[in-house]
Amino acid sequence: MGWKPHVTMTFRPSRMAATIIAFAMALLCFLNLTAALSPKALRSFGAGHRMTSVFEFDDGSGFVANLELITGTEIYGPDISPLRMIARYDSDDRLHVHITDSIHARWEVPQDIIPRPDSSSLVTHVKERDMEHSEGLDPARNDRQLQLSYTVEPFGFAITRTSTGECLFNSTPPIRQDSGEPAFNSMVFKDQYLEISTQLPRNNSLFGIGESTRPDGLRLTRGRLYTLWATDIAAYKVDVDLYGAYPFYMDIREGGATHGVLMLNSNGMDIWVGEDMLTYHVIGGVLDFYFFAGPAPLAVIDQYTNLIGRPTPMPYWSFGFHQCRWGYETIDEIKDVVANYKKANIPLDTIWNDIDYMDAYKDFTFDPVRYDENTVREFVKELHANGQQYIVILDPGISVGYKNYSTLERGLKDDIFLKNEFGNNYLAQVWPGPVYFPDFLHPKASSWWTQEIADFFDKVPFDGLWIDMNEASNFCTGSACSFDTLTLGMGKNDSDNDRCLLHCVNGTSRFDDPPYKINHVGTYDNLGVKTIAMTVKHYNGVLEYDAHNLYGLCESIATQKTLRDVTGKRPFILSRSTFVGSGAHTAHWTGDNKATWEDLKYSIVSVINSGMFGVPMVGADICGFAGNTTEELCRRWMQLGAFYPFSRNHAALGTNSHEPYIWESVAEASRKALGLRYRLLPHLYTLMFEATKSGAPIARALFFSFPKDLNTLAINDQFLLGRSVLISPIVAEGLTSVNAYFPKGTWYNLFDFSKIVSTGERRMLPAPADSINVHVSEGQILPMQEARLTSAEVKKTPFTLVVVFSADASASASGKLFVDSGVDIEMGIQDGSSTFVQFFAERSLHSGSLVSRVIAGNYALEQGLVLQSIRFLGVSGPVSDVIVNGERIVSAEQLSYDARLESLQVSGLSLLLGRDFELRWAMKELRWATQ
Repeated sequence: MGWKPHVTMTFRPSRMAATIIAFAMALLCFLNLTAALSPKALRSFGAGHRMTSVFEFDDGSGFVANLELITGTEIYGPDISPLRMIARYDSDDRLHVHITDSIHARWEVPQDIIPRPDSSSLVTHVKERDMEHSEGLDPARNDRQLQLSYTVEPFGFAITRTSTGECLFNSTPPIRQDSGEPAFNSMVFKDQYLEISTQLPRNNSLFGIGESTRPDGLRLTRGRLYTLWATDIAAYKVDVDLYGAYPFYMDIREGGATHGVLMLNSNGMDIWVGEDMLTYHVIGGVLDFYFFAGPAPLAVIDQYTNLIGRPTPMPYWSFGFHQCRWGYETIDEIKDVVANYKKANIPLDTIWNDIDYMDAYKDFTFDPVRYDENTVREFVKELHANGQQYIVILDPGISVGYKNYSTLERGLKDDIFLKNEFGNNYLAQVWPGPVYFPDFLHPKASSWWTQEIADFFDKVPFDGLWIDMNEASNFCTGSACSFDTLTLGMGKNDSDNDRCLLHCVNGTSRFDDPPYKINHVGTYDNLGVKTIAMTVKHYNGVLEYDAHNLYGLCESIATQKTLRDVTGKRPFILSRSTFVGSGAHTAHWTGDNKATWEDLKYSIVSVINSGMFGVPMVGADICGFAGNTTEELCRRWMQLGAFYPFSRNHAALGTNSHEPYIWESVAEASRKALGLRYRLLPHLYTLMFEATKSGAPIARALFFSFPKDLNTLAINDQFLLGRSVLISPIVAEGLTSVNAYFPKGTWYNLFDFSKIVSTGERRMLPAPADSINVHVSEGQILPMQEARLTSAEVKKTPFTLVVVFSADASASASGKLFVDSGVDIEMGIQDGSSTFVQFFAERSLHSGSLVSRVIAGNYALEQGLVLQSIRFLGVSGPVSDVIVNGERIVSAEQLSYDARLESLQVSGLSLLLGRDFELRWAMKELRWATQ
């Protein structure tokens, strides 16, 4: 049989011209081109597969196809045949392609971990159709944005955009012009090796695929291999697999049209990004693709998080500033830190404890001398009285080296620990010494975990949990380990506990040493190095080989449920290891960075990527975790970190202290930067609310707001909070100015309201030692409050609106505000427990207006929330008339105009935020008639 392209077409006379263009572009999916080959794709794997039959779903939403091997090879093991493919529209903007063994069930991400539509349930409701003359998957409804076509032999499929016919993904190999050979392999499907490629245009930009530290910046680099394998390795190690795994990317084409691709697979994989191709090399599972139509970047994230889970709401207080250190040896030392923050007049909402507080590093314990339980409880009571919080760390490893350790005893009784290949509890080593790991796939593990946390909470009412070391990290490597009595008691809060003291047998199975070697930590070794052995079994026989990348996510799910049950409040959880869907349960930080200028700069890309993956509450360790920072570095990092969504200063054991009050220059810079952050808390919290509804990142790359501006695709050292607050930090030593890029429009500095009108260009701006550049763009109405030392105090202050107009003769602006208690489990608009306000403003040459529209206003009324002042930016002259809700303002003290800033300030309003209001103004030559 020959190569047969099948291109979906739907002709409509009224759209004939567009249809012809779409048809031509769709054909380009199958034209020959030259592709750069991945170093790991050079081997030929036979002739691929052919399609043997097609069955259409009765509801017209997709089809099931059977595939058989044409010819294969024994490279990486025998091929699997026959295969089954399901292609289906999940929605008008999402298309799902699932390929697996048609006879034997294979591992895939469980439905209870990431709930999603199950297309296999429709397989019994099908009818056979003529595959030779069918049109693939046709968007029969006009509003379906994607279409699928396929080749019969060798089998391949292509995804195109319905409106333009542009090819977005094509797995059929083109023919190389120089050799006449296929440019890449047809699809390969073996037990421990899956390979599939797609053609790429040379003028697109790819973003995503993580987690790793990216010195090259946000945009994926052509000619690079990206490895996905959850690994405990310091984040200052660049271009290697880190703590999380995200097989998701966004593709931005010329003109800004964007789509997304998720390959939902938890097995280890390499993803090669070539000059004009992208190749997946996966060591197990299934090919499970989801295609998101966009076409705007924010629309892609909306569609992606609609599938994998919307970000979980974070408590209001968590947007305040946090302080942590590995090395606070006593509770008295922590008390001094909190007192020093207050003395230095630097905001602090939450104090954290690293593993120092534990008794011999055992989970759910306090050291009886250094962290006496009663003393800690009284301290936490004082924190709560001051509107502050307390968070502690938990590691998953449960110590087995001590008698009468009730957490271990209850876990043994419920039999919830991971098992080695011989059926015994799997022994590993972390900070307490010998440990067992809970199996969070076990149905009894959640109730055991809940009981342990509940008992711990009864001792000390902490406000959140930090789950660390959950890749899972293991100081030993081996499929079966044992210990002797000399190992017992090693967990005596000794920082040298990371030497393996167990006696281990290294795994030699096909799972520990699979036939295809992913580029794990840059050089291949046993997959189980410094983690759980690949032959270890979870509940129901699930292998660690398959579930490894899910460990942190599963622990996050269990912890979130537990905190909801135990506290009755909105949980705050910070997890190191994450996977697709983790944002629905936890916040994240970028891991163990270092006190270097490079790490400061890298953090921006890492934070943006996390938000893109669906985890918007993210930050990096401010001033650097490892190594000794300098005064200048810490000052600049405090300025940058003040605008991370999650803002925490954190240092490692053995490093010099770098709390911001240590140096006066850092303290001064921190007061200024954190002061603005705390004034912006209403904006940050409203962005959190939006994230829970649409997945929109809090910290965003500039291209999210300006996708048609190609310059924004290369901006790696600036970011936006929401759609229009631009952060332009200093990222290199010795600089007192910043060369910042400003997309086209009018921008105002949020510190002094100085103006920049940009055509889409870089501007050199002063950045003295105590300052960071923060600007807001035209079209934004920004809700703000007053700076205080805690978020609880900020909530009591009146609101201000900053309304930003463009320089055009006629301009408009809009904004939103969401308020609630900040701790209710749900974060939604509900009368009596929250209030949502939309603001709309317009301005002409002679007049302007601002109105609010309130939904569920009772909460704001009950809380007495008031709008005290409004600053209008971009008003070209003084006003003579301001009318608020029909009443003219006559007091000159309430009105001020600054011609230099083009700023109109209206003060002393005391407007209730829970009620609609209308404000109008006129220039001096025009007066409004009052009603």
